Amino acid sequence: MNNLLLWFGGLGLALVVEALLARYEVLAYSVGWRAPTTQLPAGVPYARGASPDTPPGAYLVFLDGIGKRRFHDSRDGGQLVQALIAGAPELRVLGQVQPYSPLADPLADRPVWAWLRRRAGLLLFLHNVMQTFVAADHRYRPLYNRAIGSQIATQLRLAGYQPDSGIPVVLLSYSGGAQVATGAADELHSQLRCPLLLISLGGFHNGANDLTNVWHLHQLTSSSDRIERVGTWIFPQRWRILRRTGWNRARRDGKITVHRLDPATHVGPRSYISPTALLPDGRSHLERTADTVIALIRARYDTNAAADKPLS
Repeated sequence: MNNLLLWFGGLGLALVVEALLARYEVLAYSVGWRAPTTQLPAGVPYARGASPDTPPGAYLVFLDGIGKRRFHDSRDGGQLVQALIAGAPELRVLGQVQPYSPLADPLADRPVWAWLRRRAGLLLFLHNVMQTFVAADHRYRPLYNRAIGSQIATQLRLAGYQPDSGIPVVLLSYSGGAQVATGAADELHSQLRCPLLLISLGGFHNGANDLTNVWHLHQLTSSSDRIERVGTWIFPQRWRILRRTGWNRARRDGKITVHRLDPATHVGPRSYISPTALLPDGRSHLERTADTVIALIRARYDTNAAADKPLS
């Protein structure tokens, strides 16, 4: 019993500390104490996939879930990124954005966190969970949105994106990355004036962000995804009764399309990006998810090409 009390007491203290630390970064960004990181480590490219010498079909920015803590892809996110590059070589793909760090400072590279990772790895996940709730908090949300939107815009420019080029930018988000993706839209539109497509995979977000400057949002979900369903319950802005929230305005405007990926789960051996869970058609969950994302992106830039073609 005493050990259990100590465990819960330690967890409670960790949550309090994390709640305070999670706010530090966005405040440090807002007052200019620290400048966001722009330089990538040696060997990490600004984009993969299509050659920078020719205009790609689209730029895709992958905003991973709470397991993201370094510039390199996470294990599961990396499998999805590789499947997208293999299936759609016309895309330029960026996976280095740090969605849970307004200062673009990878958690795993910080000395204190490297020490904690060896002794209390759960804290790494708690940090990113807390950052998701800071991004959703109305007091910090505008600052957080501006910081991550600027980080994404900077990385896109370094990867070769030209403002006003008309090339689509796709924000593909997994889990809590959806909170970041919906929040970054306005800053991206302001800096790059780009056609913006959002695709959320098991998206966990509060529904408060304005989606006016988003062309469309595709919501990839599953009835077996309990974590995403929790998000629709705990955030009132997702409730249909609150008609003036950003999410519900976008839904009324026809900007949100739901795609079912049953029976995938949020995480685990049957997750959306599992390479081993198989569907009746023989594809893995990972293959189906990659195929779905690629089809949605190609439909977008094929629509652009058709709109630009002169009528005969």
